[in-house]
This record gives sequence, structure tokens and C-alpha cells, in this order.
Amino acid sequence: MVGALMASVFAGCGTSAASSTNPSQAGEKKYKIGIIQPMDHPSLDQIRETIVSELSALGMDDKIEIDYENAQGDTAAVTTIINNMLSSNVDLLVPIATGPAQACAKATKDVPIIFSAVSNPIEAKLVDSFDKTDGNITGVSNSIAVEDIFKLAQELTPNVKTYGFVYNPGEVNSVTGINRAKAYCDANGIAYKEATVTNSNDVQQAVQSLVGKVNAFFTPNDNTVASAMPLYEKIAEEAKIPVYVGADSMVKDGGLATVGIDYTVLGKQTAQMIKRVIDGQTIAQTPVESIQKYAKMINTDTAKKLGIIIPQSLQGDFQQITTTTVNSQG
Repeated sequence: MVGALMASVFAGCGTSAASSTNPSQAGEKKYKIGIIQPMDHPSLDQIRETIVSELSALGMDDKIEIDYENAQGDTAAVTTIINNMLSSNVDLLVPIATGPAQACAKATKDVPIIFSAVSNPIEAKLVDSFDKTDGNITGVSNSIAVEDIFKLAQELTPNVKTYGFVYNPGEVNSVTGINRAKAYCDANGIAYKEATVTNSNDVQQAVQSLVGKVNAFFTPNDNTVASAMPLYEKIAEEAKIPVYVGADSMVKDGGLATVGIDYTVLGKQTAQMIKRVIDGQTIAQTPVESIQKYAKMINTDTAKKLGIIIPQSLQGDFQQITTTTVNSQG
């Protein structure tokens, strides 16, 4: 799930490159891990909570000390948080989402960085390629299966002629998903209109501006829109318009369906990568990974409200949840 918060350049903490790219060289001390979260949201919370719980399950409790900070949607606060963590000599930075990852990359070239939930780390200029991490940064990408989402939409709602794209153009992860959606629609003769937002307060107006003009909505892995998902879904439901999304949590919040990100899987992968680096693997030996498993979900409550019948052919392949279902692995 994911934001495009930018931060200004500031100096690193002066940790040597040799020790920072392999924290295990520091001896028996606990490794201080700084986790930076851009805002409160179920998807982002789930990533962080899973990282912490998975590190514990991997037997790391006696080896690590976690410093967690939440910027509460404040771009300037991301800068301050990272600066304070570097000043306190963290051994490892773990930014969640694109914006914090970019801010960390600007802040230090010495302290190792393992990001989580960055849809396109190449476009975000964090790495040159997935298999080449010769700087101090790597992580786990949550690029979504956009084409699979539209194929699913064609099965569930085959009469859709025009999609409405609602997203924040300031989020690199979201723009990447929208560009892929546009390419798919262009290749398949499907029309689309778009409405953009800069913060969650814009979502209501953006969605309402497309009502009556589109047959379905699509929003990728967009943190800004996801934070206003219940309102988004309410407007769409009243207009009898299905909402296809890029994350399992957005289906839980009322979206119709996704072939998207399971943030439990993402958090576990991130924690496993953190452990490998703490145990002595260098960043150069740790290429960027894509999420290993997508969540396949249909919200049966939403389908019922919209009068959509789920084909028998899909019922065995997709996890069917209700709006009140506790989110779980797909």
C-alpha cells in the first residue's frame, strides 16, 4: 500500500560506509533499526506491525532495538524524523513507502536503507535496476498486478466501457499504476477519465466529479486515496459504480475487488531481508525483491450492494471477504 512524500537534502550522520553496509561488524551491540512511516493507515500499519512481529519470530529480539516514528502525513516531519534517527546513530533505516524512501536516500549514503512498499524503485531513482544495489539502498517493491485487475474487472463487470481513475499524481507509486492502467485500456479499446487529488480531503470532490461519466472506478496503490477509502466507496456505492483497487486493505474498506498487495506478505519479506543484512549480508549482495504473492480478493458485501453476481469460475480462486472481515493473507 504507499505515499510520495519528498524531503529536502540534508547531511548523513557520518557512519563509515564499511560498517553501515554490514552492521554485524559492530560486534555484540544491539542493532538500532529506524522505521519511518509517513502517515496512519491500515495498510502502512500492517506493514510495520508485520515487520516487527516477523523479526521477533525470526529470533531477533535480543539483537535489535527498534525506533519507530510516524510523520502523520507531514512531509517536513519525515525530514526531521530521519535527521534525528541519523543523529542517534541508527544502524539501519526502514522507510515505508516511496516518499520516506526517497528522503532516506537523500539523507545518507552510508547508513544502509531497506525500504518497504515502493512500487517503482527505479522510477523513484532509488536504484538503477532490481538486481544492482551497489549503493546503500535495497528493499521490497509492491508493484501491483494492474493488468490482472482489469482482466478480473472484465469478468465481474463485462459491460464497463469507461473507467474513472482517482489518484494522487504526487505519489510515484500511484502514477506508475495509472500509467500501466492507461496502457492497458489504450491497447484494449477501453475509455477512461481521471480526477486527481493532492490530499485526502480532495477525494470526495474528485470521485463525485466522475459520477455519471464512468462505469467503474480504478485506484492503484495510492496512500492518499486509501486513507479516504470509506468515503470513496460510499459515493461509488450510491451511484452503483464498482471500485477496483490495488490493495487488499482497500477491498476490506469497501472496494469491490483486487489482484493486489497483501501487506502481511510484504512485511514478512521486508523483515527477512532486514535479518539477512543484520546477519552480515551486504546491501550489494541483497538485490531488490518484488512481493512474492498477490492478494486476490472480492468484497462480497460490496458485490451484493451493487447487484454483481460473482461467477462460479472465480469463487474458488479468490478470497471472498466482507467489509467487516479482518484482513488476512490471500
